[in-house]
Amino acid sequence: MSMRFEELDWQDTPLGELTLRRRRDPVVGRDVHEIKLNDEFLMSSMFTAAEVDLARLALAELTARSADVVVGGLGLGYTARAVLEHSALRRLVVVDALPTVIDWHERGLLPLGQELTADPRCSLVAGDFFELVRSGMRFDPSSDPSAPDPSAPDRLWHAIVVDIDHSPRHHLHPSHADLYSPEGLRRLAGRLHPGGVFALWSNDPPDQEFTATLERVFATARFEVIRFDNPLQRREATNTVYLATTPA
Repeated sequence: MSMRFEELDWQDTPLGELTLRRRRDPVVGRDVHEIKLNDEFLMSSMFTAAEVDLARLALAELTARSADVVVGGLGLGYTARAVLEHSALRRLVVVDALPTVIDWHERGLLPLGQELTADPRCSLVAGDFFELVRSGMRFDPSSDPSAPDPSAPDRLWHAIVVDIDHSPRHHLHPSHADLYSPEGLRRLAGRLHPGGVFALWSNDPPDQEFTATLERVFATARFEVIRFDNPLQRREATNTVYLATTPA
């Protein structure tokens, strides 16, 4: 039996105070890992259905037999693990702005850390995902595939999967806002192979205006509502996954 509540680590980051804690939840009868930024909950291992479906829905759209995928946002690692389960995956780069989160995985403080760090197809990168989209998603596999390389040529990917902001309108930092504009989405689409997939998680209900923007930029665009049980509130909860593809 684990402790009822345990703070595993605390770090001061550029975004604020980041806390990792583990608690025994009597409702579900298991340990729950939670990450907080200042006083705001970022993620919880109690609710992972949408993070997993984000990856599965994105990769279900792929036509490539050998796929290179970028995930923006590491978090607890459930999206990354779902990507690794796809049979066509060749390479996965997971980008997170907080080196602390990567360190937690590498130190085994999070349940999926050992699984992710042991897979040779998976690289965990500390960096600004939004800036990497602006600059060309440059990673040089001939030297260090886990490090951004400004001198490397622009790279194309088969899927870019993003779980960072709360929604297209609710951002963790103001510098993220341009990704969700028509110009930012065109820039991201330019980082994808023909027939490439962009997938985005959102905590909010479907945003028709954002979906319309996706439709103007990509060849196809839609959203899926992910439904899952919330045992704490004894009700069904929902998240949204947006999916868009470039012309084949």
